[in-house]
Amino acid sequence: MTIIRTSHVGSLPRSEELLKANQDFAQGTISREQLATVVTNETDKVVAKQQEIGIDIVNDGEYGHAMTEKVDYGAWWSYSFERFSGLEILDELPEHKPTPEGKLELDNMGDRRDWNAFADAYFDPTSGIHLASGAPVWPTVTGELKYTGEEIVNRDIHALKGALEKVGKPVSDGFIASLSPAAASRIGNQYYDNDLDAIWAWAKELRKEYKLITDSGLTVQIDAPDLAESWDQFKVAPSVEQYRQFSRERIEALNWALEGIDPAQVRYHVCWGSWHGPHSTDLEFKNIVDLALSVRANGLTFEAANARHEHEWKIWKDIDLAPEKYLIPGVVSHATNVIEHPELVADRIERFVSLVGSERVVASTDCGLGGRVHSHIAWAKLETLAAGAKLASEHMSR
Repeated sequence: MTIIRTSHVGSLPRSEELLKANQDFAQGTISREQLATVVTNETDKVVAKQQEIGIDIVNDGEYGHAMTEKVDYGAWWSYSFERFSGLEILDELPEHKPTPEGKLELDNMGDRRDWNAFADAYFDPTSGIHLASGAPVWPTVTGELKYTGEEIVNRDIHALKGALEKVGKPVSDGFIASLSPAAASRIGNQYYDNDLDAIWAWAKELRKEYKLITDSGLTVQIDAPDLAESWDQFKVAPSVEQYRQFSRERIEALNWALEGIDPAQVRYHVCWGSWHGPHSTDLEFKNIVDLALSVRANGLTFEAANARHEHEWKIWKDIDLAPEKYLIPGVVSHATNVIEHPELVADRIERFVSLVGSERVVASTDCGLGGRVHSHIAWAKLETLAAGAKLASEHMSR
């Protein structure tokens, strides 16, 4: 019988116990050891819940990534600040560092062309896509970057491996997410000579985390929203070829960081940003899919249920996928509260199977669900994902 395996992108709803423990730790009322106990216990629960639902390739829900609020937009700041030295939060926009001549430069103000095009909606509190306002803060590199997260990532590795053992899953069915160098470097830089130097500094230090995860037998998922999302962060849209060169330079740094790591233990995640909105200026996947496939990762996870990108499954008709590569398409979306019907999920899965084969498709979510939809809805979406994969397996076994 054909079996379609399932996974998800990483972030899952945080439990109340975990949120409270992170808050208590931030306030100094519990120790790091006490926090580790909560992280381990809650990881056991979230892995068991994924197993119960029918998710095959699981993770720790990103429970080890520091977070003190129920909504985890921007949680990567906390993650970075907990695991790297050389970072500060500034009250004013950092001074500009030069960009090498002829290179594109991101708008570090965080502005987006889509936000400008629909400013009336984004800044309307009644619109449903309102962007929070308030005094801006600027996470910034102000000193030499050094990875200091060994104890934390080893805690997360130990917690996930222990949880996998308890539910009878092999270590190879577990993954932990980590930032790409280009995603990490999309903050201010006051220390390195230019943005490319900063990216390579991030690559050098992030490699240490990639190695710790994969040396343990787990898979590392490289979270790289930068590949697609950065397109919308230039005040004036570049040419596609300019942007491709911009992205190639960043993938070069990532591939250096992954050198010597078995690509079978690496999956690469591409998305167009987790904010809810029109996404009217998103770059088409066809313009960067070859770059995504050039990463030293056998698995490629990408948005395929998002209404702006669902039609792009067709690009795989013309792509000669390397034998070792496999696809992890999103078949349920983080961008809508509507719970997809299992038949729709099955249809989406079968499109990809028809092009690359069932053994090279792992059904997944578009992006992380934690903080993007209500926790009850998030878990229901994983249930419909598992149900849809089961239907697709039955359809293809007839």
